[in-house]
Amino acid sequence: MTNDEMTKVMGMKEAMAAYVHDGDTVAIEGFTACICFAAAHEIMRQGRCDLTLCRMTPDLIYDQMVAAGCARKLVFSYLGNPGVGSLHAIRRAVEKGIPAPLEIEEYSHFGMVGRYTAGAYRLPFFPLRSYAGSDLPQANPRIRSVESPYGDGSIAVVPPLNPDVAILHAQRADRNGNAQLWGLLGVQKEAAFAARHVVVVVEEIVDEAVIRSDPNRTAIPSLVVDAVVHEPHGAHPSYVQGYYDRDNDFYLAWDEASRDEAQTRAWLDEWVYGVADRASYLEKLPPDAWKRLAAGEAWAEGVNYGRYV
Repeated sequence: MTNDEMTKVMGMKEAMAAYVHDGDTVAIEGFTACICFAAAHEIMRQGRCDLTLCRMTPDLIYDQMVAAGCARKLVFSYLGNPGVGSLHAIRRAVEKGIPAPLEIEEYSHFGMVGRYTAGAYRLPFFPLRSYAGSDLPQANPRIRSVESPYGDGSIAVVPPLNPDVAILHAQRADRNGNAQLWGLLGVQKEAAFAARHVVVVVEEIVDEAVIRSDPNRTAIPSLVVDAVVHEPHGAHPSYVQGYYDRDNDFYLAWDEASRDEAQTRAWLDEWVYGVADRASYLEKLPPDAWKRLAAGEAWAEGVNYGRYV
């Protein structure tokens, strides 16, 4: 057995085929940053359907997957094209059943954090006071109330969330799956520990020594990771701190393209089904794209972890 065969490194097609199946509950997380569009597009190309898609902010990534007919249900906390407006494909699915009816299950941001946290800790529920005075419990019967065992009244609770697979994008990982993130972390760690399977997609695969040199950045340890996929620029049009910026022009363009079902389908045909993989997608972007989205430099100062002699 070679060194590569002993690691968790897989290609994107192989990883999605192995860990995403029809009817699965799938979480592609990343709060504004590190949203793995490359994985979503591969799931769409493989024709997965009847998925329950979980995410704090569905964003463009799930709008595209819903437009492609991948989803049966959406579990979420905020729904919209950030800073732009509606997610038109999701609206068509909810309001008109196009391309298929879509069930929705809505929480607050903290409610979704609580669900992932309960899932990660294998708790029966997560209590939170922020639903006091909210209409969400009336809209979502899965938000319930229990009496506090300490005699201080009732409190809202949400159930644990344990996706069949979590797909998470990170800056770097070693071949065993120890993944490091920095910047806006969202619920990447909680989703990883809550999920039954975890695929980490990274900008770089680095030696284990690099990971060990800065262990506090290792948000997702290898013990919960099933596969590591090396896919540079895999989060475009979202951003990866220190690697590339958010493509705001893309978010504006999607708003226009997704307003009409035929235009949406044409976009999917060109940018998802019309390309073989992420590398082919990147080749279609304007030549100056990465110059325009360059992250620049703002280095963090190093620390001394010390060592035992």
